[in-house]
Amino acid sequence: MTEKFDLIVIGTGTAARVAAMRCRAAGWTVAVIDCRPFGGTCALRGCDPKKMLVGGASALDHARRMEGKGIVSDGLHIAWPGLIAFKRSFTDPVPQRHEEGYAAKGIVTFHGQARFTGRNSIAVEGQTLEARHILIATGARPVTLGLPGEEHLITNEEFLALEALPQRIVMVGGGYIAAEFSHIAARAGAQVTLLQRGERMLTHFEPELVGWLMERFQVIGIDVRTGTTVEGVEKTGSGYRVNASSGGQVVTVETDLVVHAAGRVPAIDSLDLKAAMVAVKDGRLQLNEHLQSVSNPAVYAAGDAANSGPPLTPVSSHDAKIVAANLLEGNRHKPDYRGVPSVAFTIPPIAAVGLSEAEARRKGLKFRVQTQKASDWFTARQAAEPVYVFKTMVEDGTERILGAHLVGPHANEVINLFALAIRHGLTAEALKSTMFAYPTGASDIGYML
Repeated sequence: MTEKFDLIVIGTGTAARVAAMRCRAAGWTVAVIDCRPFGGTCALRGCDPKKMLVGGASALDHARRMEGKGIVSDGLHIAWPGLIAFKRSFTDPVPQRHEEGYAAKGIVTFHGQARFTGRNSIAVEGQTLEARHILIATGARPVTLGLPGEEHLITNEEFLALEALPQRIVMVGGGYIAAEFSHIAARAGAQVTLLQRGERMLTHFEPELVGWLMERFQVIGIDVRTGTTVEGVEKTGSGYRVNASSGGQVVTVETDLVVHAAGRVPAIDSLDLKAAMVAVKDGRLQLNEHLQSVSNPAVYAAGDAANSGPPLTPVSSHDAKIVAANLLEGNRHKPDYRGVPSVAFTIPPIAAVGLSEAEARRKGLKFRVQTQKASDWFTARQAAEPVYVFKTMVEDGTERILGAHLVGPHANEVINLFALAIRHGLTAEALKSTMFAYPTGASDIGYML
């Protein structure tokens, strides 16, 4: 027997939950499907559990930086099993809580792999479902590397579930996951080698700021090798051998664990999209400006599966609100990704919002740049953190803030104020004239402009 709904949502992460709840609140019949525990990447296998591990690593790092300044850190260390248990105290209850939340709202839940069988129909675990509209909110998965021995690499999810931390770890990649996980693992006592094909890490951030952050990689003993291409992974008697090349030279690294940190792509391969006539090009859903499939108007997408905006949790939520509004009101809404801040939770964190300097120059904009290493400012000195750098760009004439880039204490929080200014058109003078609490990271903003 076929069950019919107004909306079927594939996935149970941030985008899925927001859209499902909004449409259900409007009186629609809604079903959600997930082949994994309910909750999605951010809550279960990404942002939240990662930040909990970063919290432990940050506490240790702060204590060590304060050594000789009134703090004695002898013997202080990360007990990895305890830190993982702390993480699980948050993640373990999430699936049941989500399921109970759906049930309380009258949203029907299905467990299993969803597969399209037609333009408006889905098969899941032997059941057939139909809906007027279907939302793809399946998130992202690690990109396939095509390496010999690729099966030996673990994912970010598996790293976050390690019961014990191996002594030697290789990170393959140089983006957010590689940077964040290497900072956690190194401070937990592992010997970390990071192999990045590109010439620098964290290419989404300003090169000068990344350069200053690399000081912290060096201090905590992370062996960063840029310009190095991984060519295969072999199992050995005691662990793994990573084979790579750099500048025409053979590179070999012996390790106990290899982590895939080389990027993610929309997780849409298993949906049988051809059956629904949903257009895909180069692994991406082909969507219009309303996040609707260009080839099947019954289908929408949001979040990492849509791959329309930056791959960030707030973007997933924003996409879902846009999709829900378009479903309920007709296609009248478009996503607006102005002023979306991005943070890599290294220690210290690095953050950015708005345009890079290179992007602003390509657009032909006229602006002033202010950049400075501010290690002698109170914010850095009170935290005993030598890495504190900023770059801001303000447009000539309008005084609009075009971009802000920070690395150092509180960068992950202060960047939100710059995001507010960019999204809502606040000028540099408006920020400078604001009386922020002192002494806080935000109270430095006036001097950054």
